[in-house]
Amino acid sequence: MWGASGQTVHAPLESWVDAPLRTDQPIDQLVLRYLAAFGPATVRDVQTWCGLTRLAEVLDRLRPRLATFRDDNGAELFDLPDAPRPDPQVCAPARYLYDFDNLLLSHHDRFRVVTDGLRRQRFAPHGPAPRLVLLDGFTAATWTFATAQGAAILTVHPFAQLSTSDREALTVEGSELLDLLAPKAAHDIRFTEPA
Repeated sequence: MWGASGQTVHAPLESWVDAPLRTDQPIDQLVLRYLAAFGPATVRDVQTWCGLTRLAEVLDRLRPRLATFRDDNGAELFDLPDAPRPDPQVCAPARYLYDFDNLLLSHHDRFRVVTDGLRRQRFAPHGPAPRLVLLDGFTAATWTFATAQGAAILTVHPFAQLSTSDREALTVEGSELLDLLAPKAAHDIRFTEPA
């Protein structure tokens, strides 16, 4: 329940959509949908996301329909040929990730996003997962949210000193997040000193 408390209800998808699940979808379609959301990706990335194994043969079968690349370590990456791939010089926008965000959970190699700054935080490996902040596509901070006396407070906990432009970008993005989380409350965005 969004914005309220209540008992968690677990029910089969069929009861929500009032129709039986389709079981005739080929694995190829699953892989293509993954690549549409998370490509470019390695075979291991796809397997991490869906929990299936032996997907190299599926990607080999799909190879004529895909674009392929090599990452800096020589691993083969697959993607849809018409997928957007920004120039490497373009900075990714500031983003606040929520608990268990698919960006992190959908790749075997999370080092494409995770920085030494995050690793130095020594979070417990089995939770709770921190809510992460990305700057230019890499982990740069964590964030917390609280309400007090009618105000919604978003606090950014950076791993290192933030530039003025990074603070401004996080403030703009944070304001939009607070509009979603607490649209009727007064908004306050705070920055702590680096850990």
